[in-house]
Amino acid sequence: MAHEAAQERGKGAGWHQEAAVAAAALPALLVEASAIAHSVAPGWHGRRRAGSGETFWQYRRFAQGDLLTRIDWRRSARDDHLYIREQEWEAAHTVWLWPDRSPSMGFASDLASRSKDHDAIVMALALGEILVRGGERIAVPGLTRPAGGLTAPRRLAEEIARAITAGPAGPGSGKGGGRGGGIGARAEYALPPLHPLSAHSDYVLFSDFLQPLEALTASIQAIAALGLRCHLVQILDPVEETFPFAGRVEFLSPNGQTRLLAGRAEMLKERYVRRLQAHREALRDLARRIGGSFTLHHTDRPPHLSLLALHAILSAPRDAAPALARRSPAGDADTVPALELVGGSGAE
Repeated sequence: MAHEAAQERGKGAGWHQEAAVAAAALPALLVEASAIAHSVAPGWHGRRRAGSGETFWQYRRFAQGDLLTRIDWRRSARDDHLYIREQEWEAAHTVWLWPDRSPSMGFASDLASRSKDHDAIVMALALGEILVRGGERIAVPGLTRPAGGLTAPRRLAEEIARAITAGPAGPGSGKGGGRGGGIGARAEYALPPLHPLSAHSDYVLFSDFLQPLEALTASIQAIAALGLRCHLVQILDPVEETFPFAGRVEFLSPNGQTRLLAGRAEMLKERYVRRLQAHREALRDLARRIGGSFTLHHTDRPPHLSLLALHAILSAPRDAAPALARRSPAGDADTVPALELVGGSGAE
């Protein structure tokens, strides 16, 4: 049988119509995100910080990217570590949010009511609202500057809508070390932007992570090398997990330029599952090695379930997050590795 979900990408209106529809949906997505935020963390007021007042000094360990002139040698002499002295306001925490808008993110099968990029934006906005209510700052790399306050999520949504409407040449379409990493990008695939970023921040990536593994790994490692903690939130359609195809099926790449006609699609399933399990295990291992986290979300599941796990990780001390990620309390974070849909790459 021919499954319509295999052909959903590669059809539809042109860029401008797609962008207008996506941008027009942002206000509704913001309302949805706000409802999710309140269900995940009602009344949350953020992490506790020692001290009070703008002149309070606190210390953190020296990290790659810090200036040697900022080392407090008196404090560092007390033990075997180097410490940076900074004021409380200087230590305001920033979380960078990157909802991937690669063409593959627009996919939605008949097994899910929402596309992957819908959930990516909603989850980013919902997490943003949770964070600013806790006193944190949020930003989209290459699109907005770090900002706090209860109006920050709305400003974020407005800038995302502007970038989507402007298209690949507009704001937020700058290169991310790959083939276009901005929110407005609709290149073959996008990679998370590397600049401008601030060290000692968190970077949350909402993506299906169907990009080439080598390029994706290099990009994430480059971000981690800047002193940021990376959190990978893989968003997949149920079809990408189950590969429910049989009989004669034509598969299209996300941009519609590559086609694969399978006479007996069910014969591809075993190899597909095996190869793409290995792909995600590589991502999970990467997150573990760089001290980050990995969370899985399916578009047929409520977004707040996955955000519960992510919120717990972000709320934990940096050294406790990796262990917490391995025993995520909610959502799909503990399920078996997801499957990545990459056209016909599994065929001989």
